[in-house]
Amino acid sequence: MGPHPAVAAIRLAVRRVLHDILTEQTSSATVRAMEPAGSGAPARPPAPLVLVACSGGADSTALASALAFEAPRLGIRAGGVTVDHGLQPGSDTRAAEVVQRLTGLGLAPVESVAVTVGRDGGPEAAARDARYAALDALAEHHGAAAVLLGHTRDDQAETVLLGLARGSGIRSLSGMAAVSGAGGRYRRPFLQLDRQTARKACMVQSLPVWDDPHNTDPAYTRSRLRHEGLPALEKALGKGVVEALARTAQLSRDDADALDAWASQAEAGVRDAAGRLECAKLYALPPAVRRRILRRAAIEAGAPAGSLFARHIEEVDRLITGWRGQGAINLPGKVVAQRQGGRLVIRQG
Repeated sequence: MGPHPAVAAIRLAVRRVLHDILTEQTSSATVRAMEPAGSGAPARPPAPLVLVACSGGADSTALASALAFEAPRLGIRAGGVTVDHGLQPGSDTRAAEVVQRLTGLGLAPVESVAVTVGRDGGPEAAARDARYAALDALAEHHGAAAVLLGHTRDDQAETVLLGLARGSGIRSLSGMAAVSGAGGRYRRPFLQLDRQTARKACMVQSLPVWDDPHNTDPAYTRSRLRHEGLPALEKALGKGVVEALARTAQLSRDDADALDAWASQAEAGVRDAAGRLECAKLYALPPAVRRRILRRAAIEAGAPAGSLFARHIEEVDRLITGWRGQGAINLPGKVVAQRQGGRLVIRQG
């Protein structure tokens, strides 16, 4: 008799991601083998290491259990990490408990990393920034091929709604990517699985889970959305809202990727011989493509991507589409955009 359907589902999702990682590793090894050989026979590459980021909650605990089961069968080393944000009393004790559980699953190495959460962007964003910085550092330290994250389809739906509320455009509606980070470091195997499947998998395997009180604290936007907003939408529109929002994320991501590629190809054609942006040529482009070029130029000039919002780009865009002799536009990072002699100049200071 096979495993419970919930357990089978999480293992299959992880197995697919691990196969992708192995394929990428094999491709890289093939490329290296084709390079000019040095002295001696080429060394056989070590088995890749995949880490799971685990908070102790149901989603990441289910992910850790699936990784521990699947990785050895594919010749992959599997380890774990938990991040102690220090935002609640006893967080260090809980982090130690997670380390013990991950070790008990057979993962190695397993580490707990304590971080200091700042205030930039609000508590949720600051905690996220601190967490990813810690995960990046640990992955670099261990030479990990990937870090698995336990975001589910429900998390994806919440992310889409938050992006919609901000009015941030199609990229924000794309939600979380299945593969992200430098070199595709972060993998999210559960984006097609609901939160209940992960919790059920933990229950049938008798895996203890920790329910973070922040997830039910109405002080946090995502918590209010999870416990008030989404249930209200499902009551008004019927079941299937989460699935529809997750599908919207994938469709939006496909469209955003295509527009990004178009903008990359078009950018060279709107610059003069000195590399300056020509306003007339920018004006001829579709708005979605033009604004992507403007955003990229602002970031290259030093504007922080996380602080550059749609309203900033709209103001810069008006220097092209609504030119009335207006002055320079101030952007985050002390970057200034202004129109000079039919050219758009974006630079610091």
